Amino acid sequence: MFTSVKAFEGQQYSTLKRQCLQSGLLFEDPRFPATDDSLFHQGNRIGRVVWKRPRVIPDWKEQEWDSEKPDSYAGIFHFRFWRFGEWVDVVIDDRLPTVDNQLVYCHSDDSNEFWSALVEKAYAKVYGCYEALDGGNTADALVDFTGGVSEPVDLLEGQMATDEAARNQLFERVLKVHNRDGLISCSIRATTVEDMEARLDCGLVKGHAYAVTDVRKVRLGHGLLAFFKSEKLHMIRMRNPWGEKEWSGPWSDSSEEWKKVSKSEREKLGVTVQDDGEFWMTFDDFCQYFTDLILCRLINTSYLSIHKTWEEEVMRGSWVHRQDPLRNRSGGCINHKATFLQNPQYVFDVKKVEDEVLICLQQKEKRATPKEGKGENLAIGFDIHRVELNRKYRMHSAQQKVAGSIYINSRCVFLRKELKEGRYVIIPTTFDPGQQGDFLLRVFTDVPSDCKELTLDEPPQTCWTGMCGYPQLVTQVHVLNAEGLQGQDSNGDPYVIITCEGERVRSPVHKDTRCPNFDVKGLFYRKKPKEGIHIEIYNKNVIVDSFLGQVTLFSDPNERQEQHTLHLRDKGSRQDNDLPGTLTVRLITCTTLTNI
Repeated sequence: MFTSVKAFEGQQYSTLKRQCLQSGLLFEDPRFPATDDSLFHQGNRIGRVVWKRPRVIPDWKEQEWDSEKPDSYAGIFHFRFWRFGEWVDVVIDDRLPTVDNQLVYCHSDDSNEFWSALVEKAYAKVYGCYEALDGGNTADALVDFTGGVSEPVDLLEGQMATDEAARNQLFERVLKVHNRDGLISCSIRATTVEDMEARLDCGLVKGHAYAVTDVRKVRLGHGLLAFFKSEKLHMIRMRNPWGEKEWSGPWSDSSEEWKKVSKSEREKLGVTVQDDGEFWMTFDDFCQYFTDLILCRLINTSYLSIHKTWEEEVMRGSWVHRQDPLRNRSGGCINHKATFLQNPQYVFDVKKVEDEVLICLQQKEKRATPKEGKGENLAIGFDIHRVELNRKYRMHSAQQKVAGSIYINSRCVFLRKELKEGRYVIIPTTFDPGQQGDFLLRVFTDVPSDCKELTLDEPPQTCWTGMCGYPQLVTQVHVLNAEGLQGQDSNGDPYVIITCEGERVRSPVHKDTRCPNFDVKGLFYRKKPKEGIHIEIYNKNVIVDSFLGQVTLFSDPNERQEQHTLHLRDKGSRQDNDLPGTLTVRLITCTTLTNI
Protein backbone atom coordinates (compact mmCIF):
# COMPACT_ATOMS: atom_id res chain seq x y z
CA MET A 1 0.00 0.00 0.00
CA PHE A 2 2.76 2.45 0.94
CA THR A 3 5.12 1.82 -1.98
CA SER A 4 5.73 5.54 -2.38
CA VAL A 5 5.35 7.81 0.65
CA LYS A 6 6.04 11.55 0.74
CA ALA A 7 7.09 13.31 3.95
CA PHE A 8 4.47 15.96 4.82
CA GLU A 9 6.09 19.42 4.82
CA GLY A 10 9.47 17.72 4.47
CA GLN A 11 9.48 16.36 8.04
CA GLN A 12 11.16 12.92 8.23
CA TYR A 13 9.99 10.94 11.26
CA SER A 14 13.14 8.81 11.66
CA THR A 15 15.47 11.83 11.42
CA LEU A 16 13.48 13.92 13.91
CA LYS A 17 13.16 11.06 16.41
CA ARG A 18 16.89 10.35 16.27
CA GLN A 19 17.61 14.05 16.96
CA CYS A 20 15.27 14.00 19.98
CA LEU A 21 16.84 10.86 21.44
CA GLN A 22 20.32 12.33 20.98
CA SER A 23 19.37 15.61 22.69
CA GLY A 24 17.25 14.00 25.41
CA LEU A 25 14.41 16.42 24.66
CA LEU A 26 10.83 15.54 23.78
CA PHE A 27 9.73 16.59 20.31
CA GLU A 28 7.94 19.92 19.87
CA ASP A 29 6.58 20.37 16.38
CA PRO A 30 7.42 23.84 14.99
CA ARG A 31 5.04 23.30 12.05
CA PHE A 32 2.02 22.66 14.28
CA PRO A 33 2.71 24.44 17.60
CA ALA A 34 0.76 23.98 20.85
CA THR A 35 -1.07 27.30 20.40
CA ASP A 36 -4.57 28.53 19.59
CA ASP A 37 -3.55 28.97 15.93
CA SER A 38 -3.46 25.18 15.63
CA LEU A 39 -7.00 24.95 17.00
CA PHE A 40 -9.00 27.74 15.39
CA HIS A 41 -9.29 29.82 12.26
CA GLN A 42 -10.26 32.95 14.16
CA GLY A 43 -9.69 33.13 17.90
CA ASN A 44 -10.31 30.89 20.93
CA ARG A 45 -13.97 30.25 21.77
CA ILE A 46 -13.64 27.48 24.40
CA GLY A 47 -11.53 29.06 27.14
CA ARG A 48 -8.00 28.42 28.35
CA VAL A 49 -6.48 25.38 26.65
CA VAL A 50 -3.66 23.40 28.25
CA TRP A 51 -1.63 21.12 25.99
CA LYS A 52 -0.66 17.90 27.79
CA ARG A 53 1.51 14.94 26.85
CA PRO A 54 0.06 11.39 27.22
CA ARG A 55 2.25 8.36 27.88
CA VAL A 56 0.17 5.63 26.26
CA ILE A 57 -0.15 5.29 22.48
CA PRO A 58 -1.30 2.70 19.91
CA ASP A 59 0.03 -0.81 20.07
CA TRP A 60 2.67 -0.16 17.49
CA LYS A 61 6.00 -1.51 18.64
CA GLU A 62 8.25 1.20 17.27
CA GLN A 63 6.20 4.07 18.70
CA GLU A 64 4.62 2.51 21.79
CA TRP A 65 5.45 3.71 25.26
CA ASP A 66 7.71 1.13 26.94
CA SER A 67 7.81 1.43 30.74
CA GLU A 68 11.04 -0.59 30.79
CA LYS A 69 12.72 1.76 28.30
CA PRO A 70 11.45 5.24 29.11
CA ASP A 71 14.52 6.82 27.50
CA SER A 72 13.42 5.52 24.10
CA TYR A 73 10.32 7.71 24.14
CA ALA A 74 10.73 10.97 22.23
CA GLY A 75 7.19 12.38 22.22
CA ILE A 76 6.98 12.07 18.42
CA PHE A 77 4.55 10.11 16.26
CA HIS A 78 3.73 9.77 12.60
CA PHE A 79 0.63 8.76 10.66
CA ARG A 80 -0.09 8.31 6.98
CA PHE A 81 -2.92 9.77 4.92
CA TRP A 82 -3.76 9.51 1.23
CA ARG A 83 -3.70 13.00 -0.23
CA PHE A 84 -4.45 13.77 -3.87
CA GLY A 85 -2.96 10.61 -5.29
CA GLU A 86 -0.09 9.95 -2.89
CA TRP A 87 0.53 8.77 0.65
CA VAL A 88 1.94 11.44 2.95
CA ASP A 89 3.68 10.74 6.25
CA VAL A 90 2.62 13.30 8.87
CA VAL A 91 4.80 13.92 11.95
CA ILE A 92 3.35 15.34 15.20
CA ASP A 93 4.42 15.82 18.78
CA ASP A 94 2.33 14.32 21.59
CA ARG A 95 0.96 17.53 23.11
CA LEU A 96 -2.85 17.31 23.11
CA PRO A 97 -5.31 20.15 23.87
CA THR A 98 -7.22 19.86 27.16
CA VAL A 99 -9.67 21.98 29.15
CA ASP A 100 -10.16 21.22 32.84
CA ASN A 101 -7.88 18.22 32.42
CA GLN A 102 -10.16 16.70 29.76
CA LEU A 103 -9.31 16.24 26.08
CA VAL A 104 -11.08 18.91 24.04
CA TYR A 105 -11.86 16.82 20.96
CA CYS A 106 -11.62 13.13 20.10
CA HIS A 107 -11.13 10.78 23.06
CA SER A 108 -11.53 7.14 24.03
CA ASP A 109 -13.80 5.62 26.66
CA ASP A 110 -10.59 4.36 28.21
CA SER A 111 -8.94 7.34 29.90
CA ASN A 112 -5.53 5.74 29.41
CA GLU A 113 -5.85 5.37 25.61
CA PHE A 114 -4.79 8.20 23.32
CA TRP A 115 -4.36 6.80 19.81
CA SER A 116 -7.56 8.39 18.45
CA ALA A 117 -6.59 11.83 19.76
CA LEU A 118 -3.13 11.50 18.22
CA VAL A 119 -4.53 10.46 14.83
CA GLU A 120 -6.93 13.40 15.02
CA LYS A 121 -4.04 15.80 15.69
CA ALA A 122 -2.12 14.54 12.65
CA TYR A 123 -5.25 14.91 10.53
CA ALA A 124 -5.84 18.43 11.86
CA LYS A 125 -2.25 19.31 10.95
CA VAL A 126 -2.91 18.26 7.35
CA TYR A 127 -5.89 20.63 7.22
CA GLY A 128 -4.13 23.47 9.04
CA CYS A 129 -6.03 23.42 12.35
CA TYR A 130 -8.58 21.42 14.37
CA GLU A 131 -11.45 23.72 13.44
CA ALA A 132 -10.91 22.91 9.75
CA LEU A 133 -12.14 19.37 10.49
CA ASP A 134 -15.52 20.68 11.61
CA GLY A 135 -18.25 19.96 9.06
CA GLY A 136 -15.98 17.78 6.97
CA ASN A 137 -17.24 15.21 4.50
CA THR A 138 -17.31 11.57 5.66
CA ALA A 139 -16.71 10.23 2.14
CA ASP A 140 -13.59 12.40 1.79
CA ALA A 141 -12.28 11.34 5.20
CA LEU A 142 -12.65 7.65 4.33
CA VAL A 143 -10.58 8.21 1.19
CA ASP A 144 -7.93 10.11 3.18
CA PHE A 145 -7.56 7.21 5.61
CA THR A 146 -7.61 4.35 3.08
CA GLY A 147 -6.66 5.52 -0.40
CA GLY A 148 -9.88 3.83 -1.59
CA VAL A 149 -12.78 5.29 -3.55
CA SER A 150 -16.00 6.41 -1.88
CA GLU A 151 -19.40 5.82 -3.45
CA PRO A 152 -22.25 7.83 -1.90
CA VAL A 153 -25.65 6.12 -2.14
CA ASP A 154 -28.84 8.15 -1.73
CA LEU A 155 -31.31 5.68 -0.21
CA LEU A 156 -34.25 8.04 -0.75
CA GLU A 157 -33.50 8.68 -4.41
CA GLY A 158 -33.03 4.95 -4.99
CA GLN A 159 -36.37 4.26 -3.26
CA MET A 160 -34.67 1.52 -1.26
CA ALA A 161 -37.39 1.49 1.40
CA THR A 162 -40.09 0.48 -1.09
CA ASP A 163 -38.27 -1.27 -3.97
CA GLU A 164 -37.47 -4.77 -2.71
CA ALA A 165 -35.43 -5.79 -5.77
CA ALA A 166 -33.27 -2.66 -5.55
CA ARG A 167 -32.88 -3.15 -1.79
CA ASN A 168 -31.71 -6.76 -2.19
CA GLN A 169 -29.28 -5.72 -4.91
CA LEU A 170 -27.90 -2.98 -2.66
CA PHE A 171 -27.49 -5.41 0.24
CA GLU A 172 -25.32 -7.67 -1.92
CA ARG A 173 -23.14 -4.67 -2.84
CA VAL A 174 -22.82 -3.63 0.81
CA LEU A 175 -22.00 -7.21 1.83
CA LYS A 176 -19.31 -7.47 -0.86
CA VAL A 177 -17.67 -4.18 0.18
CA HIS A 178 -17.70 -5.28 3.84
CA ASN A 179 -16.30 -8.73 3.09
CA ARG A 180 -13.45 -7.15 1.14
CA ASP A 181 -12.46 -4.94 4.09
CA GLY A 182 -14.03 -1.75 2.79
CA LEU A 183 -15.28 0.94 5.15
CA ILE A 184 -18.99 1.79 5.32
CA SER A 185 -20.71 4.77 6.90
CA CYS A 186 -24.37 5.79 7.06
CA SER A 187 -26.47 8.65 8.35
CA ILE A 188 -29.95 10.10 8.64
CA ARG A 189 -30.05 13.42 6.83
CA ALA A 190 -30.71 16.50 8.95
CA THR A 191 -32.60 19.04 6.84
CA THR A 192 -32.44 21.92 9.34
CA VAL A 193 -30.01 23.15 11.97
CA GLU A 194 -32.54 22.18 14.64
CA ASP A 195 -32.57 18.64 13.23
CA MET A 196 -28.87 18.11 13.90
CA GLU A 197 -28.37 15.69 16.81
CA ALA A 198 -32.15 15.22 17.07
CA ARG A 199 -32.97 11.81 18.54
CA LEU A 200 -35.84 9.89 16.97
CA ASP A 201 -38.30 7.83 19.03
CA CYS A 202 -36.56 4.67 17.82
CA GLY A 203 -33.25 5.78 19.36
CA LEU A 204 -31.48 6.81 16.16
CA VAL A 205 -29.86 10.26 15.92
CA LYS A 206 -30.03 12.57 12.91
CA GLY A 207 -26.88 14.05 11.41
CA HIS A 208 -24.56 11.37 12.84
CA ALA A 209 -22.07 9.38 10.77
CA TYR A 210 -22.74 5.84 12.03
CA ALA A 211 -20.04 3.27 11.32
CA VAL A 212 -21.18 -0.03 9.82
CA THR A 213 -19.31 -2.74 11.73
CA ASP A 214 -20.82 -5.93 10.28
CA VAL A 215 -23.07 -7.15 7.46
CA ARG A 216 -24.53 -10.68 7.62
CA LYS A 217 -27.12 -13.09 6.32
CA VAL A 218 -28.41 -14.44 9.64
CA ARG A 219 -29.86 -17.95 9.78
CA LEU A 220 -33.17 -18.15 11.65
CA GLY A 221 -34.28 -21.10 13.78
CA HIS A 222 -32.62 -23.55 16.17
CA GLY A 223 -30.64 -26.76 15.80
CA LEU A 224 -30.84 -28.92 12.66
CA LEU A 225 -34.04 -27.19 11.62
CA ALA A 226 -32.11 -23.91 11.28
CA PHE A 227 -29.37 -25.65 9.30
CA PHE A 228 -31.73 -27.12 6.72
CA LYS A 229 -34.03 -24.12 6.48
CA SER A 230 -33.11 -21.70 3.75
CA GLU A 231 -34.56 -18.67 5.53
CA LYS A 232 -31.93 -16.04 6.18
CA LEU A 233 -32.39 -12.47 7.32
CA HIS A 234 -30.39 -9.60 5.84
CA MET A 235 -28.83 -7.84 8.85
CA ILE A 236 -26.51 -4.89 9.37
CA ARG A 237 -24.68 -3.80 12.53
CA MET A 238 -23.84 -0.18 13.30
CA ARG A 239 -22.12 1.87 15.96
CA ASN A 240 -23.11 5.29 17.22
CA PRO A 241 -20.00 7.54 17.38
CA TRP A 242 -21.11 8.66 20.86
CA GLY A 243 -20.63 5.09 22.11
CA GLU A 244 -24.15 5.10 23.58
CA LYS A 245 -27.80 5.61 22.58
CA GLU A 246 -28.86 2.76 20.35
CA TRP A 247 -31.65 1.65 18.05
CA SER A 248 -34.60 0.48 20.17
CA GLY A 249 -36.69 -1.18 17.44
CA PRO A 250 -36.83 -4.83 16.25
CA TRP A 251 -33.57 -6.76 16.74
CA SER A 252 -32.19 -4.22 19.19
CA ASP A 253 -29.97 -5.70 21.91
CA SER A 254 -32.67 -6.97 24.27
CA SER A 255 -35.57 -7.43 21.83
CA GLU A 256 -37.69 -10.57 21.61
CA GLU A 257 -36.65 -11.18 17.99
CA TRP A 258 -33.30 -12.65 19.07
CA LYS A 259 -35.19 -15.71 20.39
CA LYS A 260 -35.64 -16.68 16.71
CA VAL A 261 -31.86 -17.17 16.45
CA SER A 262 -29.92 -20.00 18.06
CA LYS A 263 -27.53 -19.30 20.93
CA SER A 264 -24.53 -20.32 18.84
CA GLU A 265 -25.60 -17.95 16.06
CA ARG A 266 -26.03 -15.09 18.58
CA GLU A 267 -22.56 -15.76 19.98
CA LYS A 268 -21.12 -15.79 16.48
CA LEU A 269 -22.74 -12.41 15.84
CA GLY A 270 -21.45 -11.01 19.14
CA VAL A 271 -24.86 -9.87 20.39
CA THR A 272 -24.52 -8.11 23.76
CA VAL A 273 -27.13 -6.46 25.94
CA GLN A 274 -25.41 -3.21 26.92
CA ASP A 275 -25.63 0.43 25.91
CA ASP A 276 -22.29 0.50 24.10
CA GLY A 277 -23.58 2.26 20.99
CA GLU A 278 -23.44 -0.87 18.80
CA PHE A 279 -26.63 -2.52 17.55
CA TRP A 280 -28.16 -4.72 14.82
CA MET A 281 -31.02 -3.89 12.45
CA THR A 282 -32.64 -5.70 9.56
CA PHE A 283 -31.59 -4.21 6.24
CA ASP A 284 -35.28 -3.49 5.55
CA ASP A 285 -35.50 -1.30 8.67
CA PHE A 286 -32.14 0.24 7.85
CA CYS A 287 -33.44 1.41 4.46
CA GLN A 288 -36.62 2.65 6.13
CA TYR A 289 -34.81 4.99 8.53
CA PHE A 290 -31.42 5.88 7.05
CA THR A 291 -31.12 8.24 4.08
CA ASP A 292 -27.44 8.15 3.10
CA LEU A 293 -24.87 5.39 2.76
CA ILE A 294 -21.18 5.68 1.86
CA LEU A 295 -19.30 2.66 0.51
CA CYS A 296 -15.54 3.12 0.58
CA ARG A 297 -13.97 0.38 -1.53
CA LEU A 298 -10.37 -0.58 -0.92
CA ILE A 299 -9.40 -1.08 -4.55
CA ASN A 300 -7.28 -4.19 -4.89
CA THR A 301 -4.59 -3.89 -7.58
CA SER A 302 -2.45 -6.82 -6.41
CA TYR A 303 -2.21 -9.79 -8.76
CA LEU A 304 -1.47 -12.04 -5.75
CA SER A 305 -4.91 -11.55 -4.21
CA ILE A 306 -7.69 -14.14 -4.26
CA HIS A 307 -10.23 -11.33 -4.67
CA LYS A 308 -11.01 -9.38 -7.81
CA THR A 309 -8.00 -7.42 -9.03
CA TRP A 310 -8.65 -4.03 -10.60
CA GLU A 311 -6.51 -2.26 -13.17
CA GLU A 312 -5.98 1.36 -12.10
CA GLU A 313 -5.13 4.35 -14.25
CA VAL A 314 -4.34 7.67 -12.53
CA MET A 315 -4.42 10.92 -14.48
CA ARG A 316 -3.54 14.38 -13.15
CA GLY A 317 -4.94 17.42 -14.88
CA SER A 318 -6.04 21.02 -14.53
CA TRP A 319 -8.91 23.23 -15.55
CA VAL A 320 -7.16 26.26 -17.03
CA HIS A 321 -8.95 29.20 -18.62
CA ARG A 322 -7.49 30.59 -21.85
CA GLN A 323 -8.98 32.88 -24.50
CA ASP A 324 -8.03 30.64 -27.45
CA PRO A 325 -10.85 28.04 -27.83
CA LEU A 326 -8.37 25.36 -28.95
CA ARG A 327 -6.22 25.95 -25.85
CA ASN A 328 -8.93 26.65 -23.28
CA ARG A 329 -9.36 23.82 -20.74
CA SER A 330 -12.16 25.25 -18.61
CA GLY A 331 -15.36 24.98 -20.60
CA GLY A 332 -17.95 24.18 -17.93
CA CYS A 333 -20.54 21.40 -17.97
CA ILE A 334 -22.54 20.14 -20.97
CA ASN A 335 -25.13 22.92 -20.43
CA HIS A 336 -22.54 25.23 -22.01
CA LYS A 337 -22.56 23.62 -25.45
CA ALA A 338 -20.25 26.19 -27.06
CA THR A 339 -17.40 25.53 -24.62
CA PHE A 340 -18.06 22.09 -23.07
CA LEU A 341 -15.66 20.22 -25.37
CA GLN A 342 -12.85 22.65 -24.54
CA ASN A 343 -12.37 20.79 -21.23
CA PRO A 344 -9.63 18.17 -20.70
CA GLN A 345 -10.45 14.86 -22.40
CA TYR A 346 -9.29 11.34 -21.50
CA VAL A 347 -9.72 8.28 -23.72
CA PHE A 348 -9.94 4.69 -22.47
CA ASP A 349 -10.92 1.30 -23.87
CA VAL A 350 -13.31 -1.34 -22.58
CA LYS A 351 -11.84 -4.57 -23.93
CA LYS A 352 -14.39 -7.06 -22.62
CA VAL A 353 -17.88 -7.65 -24.02
CA GLU A 354 -19.05 -5.77 -20.92
CA ASP A 355 -17.06 -4.44 -17.99
CA GLU A 356 -17.81 -2.73 -14.69
CA VAL A 357 -15.92 0.57 -14.68
CA LEU A 358 -15.27 2.68 -11.57
CA ILE A 359 -14.40 6.33 -12.12
CA CYS A 360 -13.43 8.80 -9.39
CA LEU A 361 -12.80 12.51 -10.03
CA GLN A 362 -11.14 14.41 -7.18
CA GLN A 363 -10.37 18.10 -7.01
CA LYS A 364 -7.49 19.48 -5.00
CA GLU A 365 -8.61 20.18 -1.44
CA LYS A 366 -9.11 23.85 -0.66
CA ARG A 367 -9.91 23.45 3.04
CA ALA A 368 -6.29 22.44 3.66
CA THR A 369 -5.06 26.03 3.34
CA PRO A 370 -7.00 27.89 6.07
CA LYS A 371 -4.28 30.48 6.63
CA GLU A 372 -4.86 31.67 3.06
CA GLY A 373 -8.59 31.84 3.67
CA LYS A 374 -10.98 28.92 3.73
CA GLY A 375 -11.64 28.06 0.10
CA GLU A 376 -14.82 26.53 -1.24
CA ASN A 377 -14.78 23.43 -3.40
CA LEU A 378 -15.82 23.85 -7.02
CA ALA A 379 -18.93 22.06 -8.28
CA ILE A 380 -17.40 19.29 -10.41
CA GLY A 381 -18.51 16.26 -12.41
CA PHE A 382 -17.86 14.39 -15.63
CA ASP A 383 -19.51 12.90 -18.71
CA ILE A 384 -18.59 9.74 -20.62
CA HIS A 385 -19.02 9.60 -24.41
CA ARG A 386 -18.75 6.53 -26.62
CA VAL A 387 -16.51 7.49 -29.54
CA GLU A 388 -14.87 6.05 -32.66
CA LEU A 389 -12.83 2.90 -32.07
CA ASN A 390 -9.69 4.56 -33.46
CA ARG A 391 -10.01 8.08 -32.04
CA LYS A 392 -6.60 9.56 -31.21
CA TYR A 393 -7.36 13.28 -31.22
CA ARG A 394 -9.67 15.50 -29.18
CA MET A 395 -13.44 15.50 -29.74
CA HIS A 396 -14.80 18.65 -31.35
CA SER A 397 -18.46 17.66 -31.69
CA ALA A 398 -20.64 15.91 -29.14
CA GLN A 399 -21.00 12.15 -29.53
CA GLN A 400 -23.05 9.48 -27.80
CA LYS A 401 -23.22 10.26 -24.09
CA VAL A 402 -23.49 6.95 -22.21
CA ALA A 403 -23.07 8.08 -18.60
CA GLY A 404 -22.52 11.08 -16.42
CA SER A 405 -21.87 11.82 -12.77
CA ILE A 406 -23.76 14.21 -10.57
CA TYR A 407 -22.35 17.73 -10.19
CA ILE A 408 -21.56 18.64 -6.61
CA ASN A 409 -19.12 20.83 -4.70
CA SER A 410 -17.65 17.77 -3.05
CA ARG A 411 -13.96 16.92 -3.14
CA CYS A 412 -14.69 13.62 -4.92
CA VAL A 413 -17.30 12.55 -7.46
CA PHE A 414 -17.75 8.82 -8.11
CA LEU A 415 -19.51 6.72 -10.75
CA ARG A 416 -19.86 2.96 -11.19
CA LYS A 417 -21.09 1.92 -14.65
CA GLU A 418 -21.36 -1.20 -16.81
CA LEU A 419 -19.99 -0.34 -20.25
CA LYS A 420 -19.95 -2.35 -23.47
CA GLU A 421 -16.79 -3.09 -25.43
CA GLY A 422 -15.52 0.00 -27.21
CA ARG A 423 -13.63 3.27 -26.84
CA TYR A 424 -14.80 6.06 -24.55
CA VAL A 425 -13.84 9.61 -23.66
CA ILE A 426 -14.20 11.03 -20.13
CA ILE A 427 -14.68 14.80 -19.94
CA PRO A 428 -14.10 16.10 -16.38
CA THR A 429 -15.52 19.60 -15.89
CA THR A 430 -16.42 22.31 -13.46
CA PHE A 431 -20.08 23.25 -13.52
CA ASP A 432 -19.45 26.79 -14.77
CA PRO A 433 -16.99 27.83 -17.49
CA GLY A 434 -13.83 29.73 -16.62
CA GLN A 435 -13.25 28.12 -13.21
CA GLN A 436 -9.72 26.88 -12.55
CA GLY A 437 -8.24 24.12 -10.39
CA ASP A 438 -6.29 20.89 -10.32
CA PHE A 439 -7.89 17.45 -10.39
CA LEU A 440 -7.07 13.77 -10.12
CA LEU A 441 -8.89 11.23 -12.31
CA ARG A 442 -8.84 7.54 -11.35
CA VAL A 443 -10.20 4.86 -13.69
CA PHE A 444 -10.60 1.22 -12.56
CA THR A 445 -11.37 -1.59 -15.00
CA ASP A 446 -11.10 -5.37 -15.06
CA VAL A 447 -8.45 -5.40 -17.80
CA PRO A 448 -6.01 -2.59 -18.75
CA SER A 449 -7.88 0.33 -20.31
CA ASP A 450 -4.88 2.23 -21.77
CA CYS A 451 -6.31 5.48 -20.40
CA LYS A 452 -4.51 8.63 -21.55
CA GLU A 453 -5.20 12.30 -22.14
CA LEU A 454 -6.13 13.50 -25.61
CA THR A 455 -3.93 16.55 -26.11
CA LEU A 456 -3.80 17.11 -29.89
CA ASP A 457 -6.68 18.55 -31.91
CA GLU A 458 -5.62 17.06 -35.25
CA PRO A 459 -2.76 15.11 -36.83
CA PRO A 460 0.48 17.07 -36.29
CA GLN A 461 2.51 18.40 -39.17
CA THR A 462 5.96 16.84 -39.31
CA CYS A 463 8.99 16.92 -41.58
CA TRP A 464 7.33 14.10 -43.55
CA THR A 465 4.14 16.05 -44.13
CA GLY A 466 5.45 17.80 -47.23
CA MET A 467 6.53 14.50 -48.82
CA CYS A 468 3.55 12.37 -47.81
CA GLY A 469 0.86 15.01 -47.89
CA TYR A 470 -1.35 16.41 -45.12
CA PRO A 471 -4.97 15.31 -44.53
CA GLN A 472 -7.47 17.40 -46.46
CA LEU A 473 -10.67 15.88 -45.05
CA VAL A 474 -11.89 14.19 -41.91
CA THR A 475 -14.63 11.57 -42.23
CA GLN A 476 -16.57 9.83 -39.50
CA VAL A 477 -17.98 6.47 -40.59
CA HIS A 478 -20.84 5.23 -38.43
CA VAL A 479 -21.92 1.66 -39.24
CA LEU A 480 -25.40 1.44 -37.75
CA ASN A 481 -26.75 -2.04 -38.51
CA ALA A 482 -27.14 -4.87 -41.00
CA GLU A 483 -30.25 -6.79 -41.98
CA GLY A 484 -30.78 -10.27 -43.42
CA LEU A 485 -27.20 -11.47 -43.53
CA GLN A 486 -26.32 -14.73 -45.22
CA GLY A 487 -27.10 -17.75 -43.00
CA GLN A 488 -24.17 -19.28 -41.11
CA ASP A 489 -23.76 -21.81 -38.32
CA SER A 490 -26.74 -21.27 -35.97
CA ASN A 491 -27.56 -17.55 -36.35
CA GLY A 492 -24.08 -16.26 -37.07
CA ASP A 493 -21.50 -14.16 -35.22
CA PRO A 494 -20.85 -11.18 -37.53
CA TYR A 495 -18.37 -8.33 -37.20
CA VAL A 496 -17.50 -5.42 -39.48
CA ILE A 497 -14.19 -3.99 -40.77
CA ILE A 498 -13.96 -0.37 -41.99
CA THR A 499 -10.96 0.45 -44.22
CA CYS A 500 -9.90 3.88 -45.44
CA GLU A 501 -6.52 4.73 -46.99
CA GLY A 502 -4.90 1.70 -45.39
CA GLU A 503 -6.27 2.26 -41.86
CA ARG A 504 -8.60 -0.46 -40.54
CA VAL A 505 -11.16 -0.39 -37.74
CA ARG A 506 -12.72 -3.67 -36.58
CA SER A 507 -15.87 -3.93 -34.51
CA PRO A 508 -16.54 -6.40 -31.69
CA VAL A 509 -18.24 -9.69 -32.66
CA HIS A 510 -22.03 -9.74 -32.30
CA LYS A 511 -23.23 -13.14 -31.12
CA ASP A 512 -26.07 -15.22 -32.56
CA THR A 513 -27.65 -12.76 -34.96
CA ARG A 514 -28.15 -12.17 -38.67
CA CYS A 515 -29.38 -8.62 -38.03
CA PRO A 516 -26.60 -7.10 -35.90
CA ASN A 517 -26.90 -3.62 -34.43
CA PHE A 518 -23.22 -2.76 -34.94
CA ASP A 519 -23.40 0.90 -33.79
CA VAL A 520 -19.67 1.29 -34.37
CA LYS A 521 -17.67 4.32 -35.58
CA GLY A 522 -14.33 4.95 -37.22
CA LEU A 523 -12.59 8.30 -37.78
CA PHE A 524 -10.32 8.89 -40.76
CA TYR A 525 -8.11 11.86 -41.65
CA ARG A 526 -7.93 11.59 -45.44
CA LYS A 527 -5.24 12.69 -47.87
CA LYS A 528 -7.05 11.24 -50.93
CA PRO A 529 -10.62 12.58 -50.95
CA LYS A 530 -11.56 10.65 -54.10
CA GLU A 531 -10.59 7.28 -52.67
CA GLY A 532 -13.50 5.11 -51.51
CA ILE A 533 -14.25 3.86 -48.01
CA HIS A 534 -14.61 0.07 -47.84
CA ILE A 535 -16.78 -1.76 -45.31
CA GLU A 536 -16.68 -5.56 -45.10
CA ILE A 537 -18.75 -7.94 -42.96
CA TYR A 538 -17.38 -11.29 -41.79
CA ASN A 539 -18.72 -14.12 -39.69
CA LYS A 540 -16.53 -15.30 -36.83
CA ASN A 541 -15.70 -19.00 -37.10
CA VAL A 542 -13.44 -21.36 -35.13
CA ILE A 543 -10.91 -21.85 -37.93
CA VAL A 544 -11.47 -19.39 -40.79
CA ASP A 545 -13.85 -16.42 -40.73
CA SER A 546 -16.29 -16.30 -43.66
CA PHE A 547 -16.97 -13.28 -45.86
CA LEU A 548 -20.60 -12.05 -45.81
CA GLY A 549 -20.41 -9.03 -48.10
CA GLN A 550 -19.05 -5.55 -48.61
CA VAL A 551 -19.91 -2.00 -49.67
CA THR A 552 -17.83 0.91 -50.96
CA LEU A 553 -18.80 4.52 -50.29
CA PHE A 554 -17.61 7.96 -51.36
CA SER A 555 -18.25 10.91 -49.08
CA ASP A 556 -18.94 14.46 -50.26
CA PRO A 557 -17.81 17.19 -47.83
CA ASN A 558 -20.50 19.49 -49.18
CA GLU A 559 -23.12 17.28 -47.56
CA ARG A 560 -22.63 17.46 -43.80
CA GLN A 561 -24.33 14.14 -43.06
CA GLU A 562 -25.26 11.28 -45.36
CA GLN A 563 -27.06 8.05 -44.45
CA HIS A 564 -27.02 5.10 -46.84
CA THR A 565 -28.70 1.70 -46.82
CA LEU A 566 -26.84 -0.44 -49.32
CA HIS A 567 -27.08 -4.00 -50.61
CA LEU A 568 -24.06 -6.12 -49.82
CA ARG A 569 -21.88 -7.16 -52.73
CA ASP A 570 -19.47 -10.00 -53.29
CA LYS A 571 -15.76 -9.46 -53.81
CA GLY A 572 -14.89 -8.43 -57.35
CA SER A 573 -15.77 -5.56 -59.65
CA ARG A 574 -19.10 -6.70 -61.11
CA GLN A 575 -22.14 -4.64 -60.16
CA ASP A 576 -24.72 -7.43 -60.31
CA ASN A 577 -23.18 -9.83 -57.78
CA ASP A 578 -25.34 -8.93 -54.77
CA LEU A 579 -25.23 -11.03 -51.61
CA PRO A 580 -28.06 -11.41 -49.05
CA GLY A 581 -28.46 -8.51 -46.67
CA THR A 582 -28.19 -4.73 -46.42
CA LEU A 583 -25.95 -2.41 -44.44
CA THR A 584 -26.91 1.02 -43.08
CA VAL A 585 -24.10 3.55 -42.76
CA ARG A 586 -23.96 7.24 -41.85
CA LEU A 587 -21.08 9.43 -43.05
CA ILE A 588 -19.98 12.87 -41.88
CA THR A 589 -17.19 14.59 -43.82
CA CYS A 590 -15.61 17.99 -43.11
CA THR A 591 -12.80 19.98 -44.69
CA THR A 592 -12.01 21.50 -41.27
CA LEU A 593 -10.15 18.80 -39.34
CA THR A 594 -11.24 20.17 -35.95
CA ASN A 595 -14.97 19.91 -36.68
CA ILE A 596 -15.51 16.29 -35.57
